[in-house]
Amino acid sequence: METTPETFQSLVRMLRDSSTPEMAEALDEGEFNTQHLLPDIQTPTLVVHRRGDLLARFEWGQYMARRLGNAEFLPLDGDAHFPWADDADSVLVPTIEFLTGSKEPRPEPKQSGAAIAPGGTATQTGVTVILFADIVESTSLTEEMGDAAFRDKARELDEALRTIIREADGTPVEGKLLGDGVLAVFSSAKNAIEGAMRFAEAAETVGLGLHVGIHAGDVIREGDNVYGGAVNIAARISGESEAGEVLVSQTVRELARTSAAVSFEDGGERELKGGGEPVRVYEVRWREEGDE
Repeated sequence: METTPETFQSLVRMLRDSSTPEMAEALDEGEFNTQHLLPDIQTPTLVVHRRGDLLARFEWGQYMARRLGNAEFLPLDGDAHFPWADDADSVLVPTIEFLTGSKEPRPEPKQSGAAIAPGGTATQTGVTVILFADIVESTSLTEEMGDAAFRDKARELDEALRTIIREADGTPVEGKLLGDGVLAVFSSAKNAIEGAMRFAEAAETVGLGLHVGIHAGDVIREGDNVYGGAVNIAARISGESEAGEVLVSQTVRELARTSAAVSFEDGGERELKGGGEPVRVYEVRWREEGDE
C-alpha cells in the first residue's frame, strides 16, 4: 500500500505534536545514539519495516534487527513510515502470530530458491547449515566514509557474496538481508565453509572487512525468511570472529572435517552474547600439505 496524502499529513502532525524543537534538533544531530545498547536487549522482538519508507531507510530497520540480541525482521511493501498506516492487516496478522506463536495460512509468497512450506506457512526443517557474514565496524565506516560511499561499497560486496553463495549451492535468505550483512543457508557444511573462505577475497577487493560465522541446527522456514535458535547462534559466532576470519561451531566441524579441504584450529569455548551455554568454536584455514 502507498501512503495517502491524508495519512502522511496525520503522521506529520503526530510527530510535530509529540516532540519539541529541541528534541528534533538533538535527534537530527545524533545525540540520542543508543546503537551500542542493542545487543544487550534479549527480549524477543519483531522489527517491521516497509521497503519504501519515506522517513527512515529500509537498511536502518535491517540494521536494528541484526544488532538486537533476539530479533526477527519482517520486510513489507509500501512507503509508510508507520507500518500500520493504510494497511493495518499486513502488520496485525504477523504481530499476533509472533506474540502467540500461532501461525495461520497465508498467501503463497514469491519463491526465492529456499525451501518454502506449502501455502507459505512456517515449517520446521531438518539440520540446516547457516552462514552469517557481517561487515566489520560498519557504523564507524559509515561515519568515516559517508553514507553514500559506504552503501556503494556494501552493495558491491553484497552482490559478490550472493554470487559466491549461489556458486556454492547455497541460498541467500532475503528476509534476513541486513544493511551490513548477509545470511545464507546450505544443505552441506563443506559447501558453506568453502563459500565462506571465498568471502575474504571478495571483501578485500571491495576494501571492507567481514566477520563470518557458521553453525548448523534445526531452523524454521517461512516464505523468504529463516529463523530459530541456530540462526541466532550463527550470528553470534560471526560476532566473535576477527576481520577476515571464519569461525565455525563444533557441530559444523564434525560435519565437514573429513570432506572440506580445510583444517580447523580450536578457538576454545566462547560466552556468546545473549547468554546460553558456552559454544566451542574453530577457526577455519585452507588445508596445507601435512595437515590432518
